[in-house]
Amino acid sequence: MPVLERVNSPEDVKALAQEELRELADELRSEIIRVCALGGGHLASSLGAVELTVALHRLYDSSKDRLVWDVGHQSYGHKILTGRKDQIDSIRKPGGLAGFTSSSESPHDALTVGHASTSLAAALGMALARDARKDNYEVVTIIGDGALTGGMALAALNQIGHAKPQMTIILNDNEMSISENVGALNRYMRTLQVQPWFQNAEKSGKKALNDVWKPLADFAGRAKEATRRFFDPASANPFHAMGVRYVGPIDGHDIEQLLYYLTQVRKLEGPTMLHIVTTKGKGYDIAEADPIYWHGPPKFNADKPIKAGKGHSWSQAFGKAAVQLASEDDRVWVITPAMRVGSGLVEYSELHPERYLDVGIAEDVAVTTAAGLALRGEKPLVAIYSTFLQRGFDQVIHDVCLENLDVIFAIDRAGLVGGDGATHQGVYDLSYLRSIPNMSVAMPKDALELRAMLKAAMKIGGPKAIRWPRGTVEPAPELAVSAWPDINWGSWEILKEGTDAYVLAMGPTVSYALEATRDLPNIGVVNARFVKPLDSKMLLRLAGSSKALITVEDHVLAGGFGAAVAEALIDAEQNVKLKRLGIPDRHVPHGDPKAQHEVFGIGPAGIRQALKDLALIDELELLEASD
Repeated sequence: MPVLERVNSPEDVKALAQEELRELADELRSEIIRVCALGGGHLASSLGAVELTVALHRLYDSSKDRLVWDVGHQSYGHKILTGRKDQIDSIRKPGGLAGFTSSSESPHDALTVGHASTSLAAALGMALARDARKDNYEVVTIIGDGALTGGMALAALNQIGHAKPQMTIILNDNEMSISENVGALNRYMRTLQVQPWFQNAEKSGKKALNDVWKPLADFAGRAKEATRRFFDPASANPFHAMGVRYVGPIDGHDIEQLLYYLTQVRKLEGPTMLHIVTTKGKGYDIAEADPIYWHGPPKFNADKPIKAGKGHSWSQAFGKAAVQLASEDDRVWVITPAMRVGSGLVEYSELHPERYLDVGIAEDVAVTTAAGLALRGEKPLVAIYSTFLQRGFDQVIHDVCLENLDVIFAIDRAGLVGGDGATHQGVYDLSYLRSIPNMSVAMPKDALELRAMLKAAMKIGGPKAIRWPRGTVEPAPELAVSAWPDINWGSWEILKEGTDAYVLAMGPTVSYALEATRDLPNIGVVNARFVKPLDSKMLLRLAGSSKALITVEDHVLAGGFGAAVAEALIDAEQNVKLKRLGIPDRHVPHGDPKAQHEVFGIGPAGIRQALKDLALIDELELLEASD
């Protein structure tokens, strides 16, 4: 019987013979490949952490000890070994397992995550709580070298070195975030083996681990370069200088070595960092060769894996536009927080490397660096996902908007995003951005309108946010920037005239509104492409000539587009029926975005139902419109 079939809980891992652990790792890796091939998911990162996962569950009790996975996209093996094996096919699907760790899903998940660099601070809090209550459990955090570029992680590390609680920090070093790692810390990791203190680490290691040193010789041949172990002098190692003991690097794919070092490290007092070296996508050649694409691919054929054609994405549409803008204006810069591929910036980074900046997982740094550039007359674009811009909120207010600087926020993944779920939904940015003085917010209906907005934002100046959804869009015609269409910033566009009512839609809901009203000549549709400023002149004209208005947004209702319209109507003392369609006051889990649009009433059927609720169409028209 395969080993994995006999493993239904961490206790089963502990019961295995030592020689069965390697077989378990191989079978776990095959299962992860099968699951991701079936429905897509975080493949390469989970493959790279297989041996570590087995070792952790061999030594620790995850129902009591706190295993804190940073980001959580490497935790598929952890889920399989902690009683969710029979549910693993449901991962990232509606009603199924979350794609990241979730404390409400399982007692074995210490933290609900999805964003990087949070694990160290959370683990510190857990360790302090344990010590205050004199509880008996261990705290282990697993953080990648990419997440360690985040300012929050470094700040937490500083506090850990100050408080010195008993805890183990596993630095999973694979030279990758989602894209390649950048920055001084990454360079430091890469140059460890040429440092004098590293070359002399065996001597200092013997002194620090005198009681357990002899067995190390048994591992030396097998571990190759990555098995040289050390406790380094404070003068050479930044982690030691911060008050955290540092051990490694060791081979993160050698289970015996992992078990040995984890066993020894947990005996030491205070915080200890164990540096392991792994390969993202380990054991699956195509994922090892291209860990960026295979980080989170859509479903694929496991036997003959090939990259899926995804069509022309909104990210690509922005990337191509940015290339043209930078080619025609040498003041244009693009800044990204570690999302070169996701934000469509590969071509830009290659053609304009001198005006391209990847700051790593440090969104606040991205925003304030843009502010510094703008203060000296440059024209920065901050390419960032909606869910990650939240992490730079203070900097948007304090560093950009306060002085009305010329910074454009190119906001990708606005709206519901699918399998990544609650931690990644881009449904809050309208609410917080439109509350900031000097900020302006827009959402195009297509790639050509995106170009028009970028062109206008560059010309007008001031803080501008242009947001678009995840998914595909028809490519814009290849035209010089001067031939891009002009747009009157703050203006709406009537796409379909009506008499009784108008549906005010934006972004992806524009097509929904057109579909819902295609056979209803009395209902008009407006492309309400600017949320701030609203086109108040058109809004008041429509309110004065219509029985009702309906706003439709792929965003939370609280403080969103519909709220902005309601505020404007109230301020103008306009008495018109208003129906707001959007995301209710709840966290939205993973699922298919279009299906969720229907569930929340912002798809075509929901718009038709709203028209019926307002007595603008009858039951027969509702049925006819849905046919």
